[in-house]
Amino acid sequence: MHRLALFDLDGTLADRQSALSDAVTSLCQAHTLTPAAEQWLRTELVDRANATDFVRLREVFDLEVSAAQLWQEYVSLMAAAVTCRPEVLEGLARLRAAAWTIGVITNGAGDIQRAKLAATGLADLVDGVAVSGDLEIRKPDRRLFELLASRCGVNLADGGWMVGDNPAGDIGGGHTAGLRTIWLRGRPWPDGLSAAHHVVDDVTDAIAILLNETE
Repeated sequence: MHRLALFDLDGTLADRQSALSDAVTSLCQAHTLTPAAEQWLRTELVDRANATDFVRLREVFDLEVSAAQLWQEYVSLMAAAVTCRPEVLEGLARLRAAAWTIGVITNGAGDIQRAKLAATGLADLVDGVAVSGDLEIRKPDRRLFELLASRCGVNLADGGWMVGDNPAGDIGGGHTAGLRTIWLRGRPWPDGLSAAHHVVDDVTDAIAILLNETE
C-alpha cells in the first residue's frame, strides 16, 4: 500500500463550526448587522462559504458596505478563529516522519481554505492541496483526487487512504478514487453508500491507524 494519506479539512483536521460562529458574531458586530442578517449568515454558511454569499447578503439586507469588503473581512476572521488541535498537528508530523505523503482535499473557496491552512500551521505539514473553489470540481469527483495526487508528486493508481467526515464527498469520493477510507462518524450515513474501511470518532484515531499500517 502506497503511503499516501489524503485528509478533508473542515470538520476533520480543523474545527470549522466554532470558528464560523465566532467569525459571524464578529462580522455582525463590526457592521451592526441586524439579528435577522446574522441568522441568515449562520444558515447560509453552515456547510461552506464563498464570495457570492456576501453579494446576496448585501442585496437581501440592503447593506451599504461592499460585498468584497464583507468577504475579505470574513476570510480574515475565519483564519483568526479556526483551530487545529496540537495533537492533530503532532500526528501529521509523525506521519511525515514515517515517510507518508500528506494531502488536503477540500470543498470550498480557495482563498478562505488556504487562509485556514496557513493560520492553523497545517500548510507546513502537507505536500499538496486541492480546493474545489479553484477548479469548479467538487468532491466526490475523482478528478479532484487525481489533481491532488499529482500535486503531491504521486500517482493515485498506487493507492492510499482518504480520511474525512462527509460520507458522500470523502468516503464515496475516496472509494471512487480507488483509496481505502476512514470515516469520522457524525453525519448521517446515506443509503447505498459502501462502508468505510474504518470508522473512528476523532482524526487522531485515524492517524493512529495509518501509523500502524506503517509499522
